[in-house]
Amino acid sequence: MDKDAMITYLIGELKKENLELHDLIVPEELEKKQRLLRALFNTRKPMAASTQFLTIQDLYLQVRKGERGIVQLNTLRPIPQDDQIYIWKGDITKLEVDAIVNAANKTLLGCMKPLHDCVDNAIHTYAGVQLRQSCYELILEQGYEEPVGMAKITPAYNLPSAFVIHTVGPKIENQPTQIDEDLLAKCYLSVLALAEKNNIESIAIPCISTGDFNFPKQKAATIAIQTVKDFIKDSTTVKKVIFNVFDDDNLSIYQELLTKS
Repeated sequence: MDKDAMITYLIGELKKENLELHDLIVPEELEKKQRLLRALFNTRKPMAASTQFLTIQDLYLQVRKGERGIVQLNTLRPIPQDDQIYIWKGDITKLEVDAIVNAANKTLLGCMKPLHDCVDNAIHTYAGVQLRQSCYELILEQGYEEPVGMAKITPAYNLPSAFVIHTVGPKIENQPTQIDEDLLAKCYLSVLALAEKNNIESIAIPCISTGDFNFPKQKAATIAIQTVKDFIKDSTTVKKVIFNVFDDDNLSIYQELLTKS
């Protein structure tokens, strides 16, 4: 089965699951069809999927992984000041490390917005529908939505990494309060504690809360760097931390702060 046939099958199955998609017109062009499939993945509610669906989805996502490329840790260079810390600008879903961190919302179900460009959407897209189902089951078992500052771990499924650690950062309306700053630090501590508990040596962390959650980038980076450095100096497990930045502003901020620290 070639990629086009896999996409056609997956779209057909997703249409069968949702009566609202019954009259959806599927484009002929491969690129447009692929974007439609991503949009349908993005909005699919957590539910079980057939073995055949998961098999073909996984095959398709492995093809996409090959097309998009994998970034291995040994191709990156740590900062000159600390051989345990890296700064890398790029797509976190391409990183082959022990774990990547998802800047999640309190449902842990992904942003659910079709084709949205947040890290949460990308991780759920390229991990596969199993990730949303796993997150749903974690929250169902817990009995309440994930509190700000806490974290959960799941397999990474079709991503190059082994695990995804999901954490919910504080959402800022105006300016961050001391409580907000403490909660952001708690996100990093919760993530690193879970990493240590699960024998994770290498972990990539995005700029938590600095996107749609509006935490000021400079302050967020200061908190992130200090919290991570304080943790790893006493950790015998977590050996490599990649600060994954998504724009030039954050790249410059992290480079400057880490040069001074």
